[in-house]
Amino acid sequence: MIETMRWQEGKLLLLDQTKLPQSVEFITCTDYKRVKFAIKRLEVRGAPAIGAAAAFAMVLGAQELLDHPDFVGALARVRDDLLSARPTAVNLAWAVEQIYALAKKLNNEDWPSGRILGQLEALAIKIYEQDIARNRKLGAYGAALLPEEAVVLTHCNAGALATCGWGTALGVIRAAHAQGRIKMVYADETRPLLQGARLTAYELVEDRIPVTLITDGMAAWTMKTKGVNAVVVGADRIAANGDTANKIGTYGVALAAKAQGVPLYVAAPTSTFDFTLAFGEEIPIEERKPNEVRSFRSEVTAPEDVLVFNPAFDVTPAELISGIITEYGVVTAPYVENIKKLQEALKEDV
Repeated sequence: MIETMRWQEGKLLLLDQTKLPQSVEFITCTDYKRVKFAIKRLEVRGAPAIGAAAAFAMVLGAQELLDHPDFVGALARVRDDLLSARPTAVNLAWAVEQIYALAKKLNNEDWPSGRILGQLEALAIKIYEQDIARNRKLGAYGAALLPEEAVVLTHCNAGALATCGWGTALGVIRAAHAQGRIKMVYADETRPLLQGARLTAYELVEDRIPVTLITDGMAAWTMKTKGVNAVVVGADRIAANGDTANKIGTYGVALAAKAQGVPLYVAAPTSTFDFTLAFGEEIPIEERKPNEVRSFRSEVTAPEDVLVFNPAFDVTPAELISGIITEYGVVTAPYVENIKKLQEALKEDV
């Protein structure tokens, strides 16, 4: 399984996902701004991976600020700059705030900046390693939901490439495949940047998991005619009522699944929950540049002056979701009540 990122001798090496599947290339990041650029350009993408990359970016920022007279104040500006990179994925803010809170605490205790840096580095590594462990746990919980001879449809990429390893939606599929229960995976192409085609199909082929690639417009008909008996997707932010934001096109897949009577599961670690938001309508939806739709890489595919609407995400209402798979188990309806119980369990584990 290809590494999404690697922390090595005070530098962050990021797999450039814009180059896949044609080539496997790593970007060496020696300052936090290069990581921010990678997040904005989708060189690193997927909510958990963005969170871990941002944590390491905070460490890089701290490295630059070791001799700054106002270390914590300057690091707060690094934090704010990183938070502006992508607004929808809550894992970014979750990870950045953890690093900043620790820096502030240790600084208030008069730790020297060099020792603080070591603790921040250790926390970023812990965030990275915990993501893999959480994904393996939720993968096991999710696999138990799938039927024998599972025919699964997934949208976008919620695999090892979207996380620190193993994956969320693809973590469920990997766990079920290890049990011999995956008959076929149908992977949506995921326009306009083709993460399903370039990344999900690539991961599954590499792991020898049976996969068939389809365009986004084929999802509903594929469910109807190919015996799809489960849909598993990831999430970038989950509101307190169970509404989930995921890559644009997920809402349409959820509507089709509901119409066909196919259960739709969302797989995401608890770091993806935003308990401060009551409803999905409150989730900020990133809108990206028009040229992502007018062209693909260097190939122009539309008139250069045509108007473009390019939201990166949509929100699936909780009533269309059969269960939210986490490392703590599967959260089901009533979502408001059961997500509150999950929140309390998280507080007890702190």
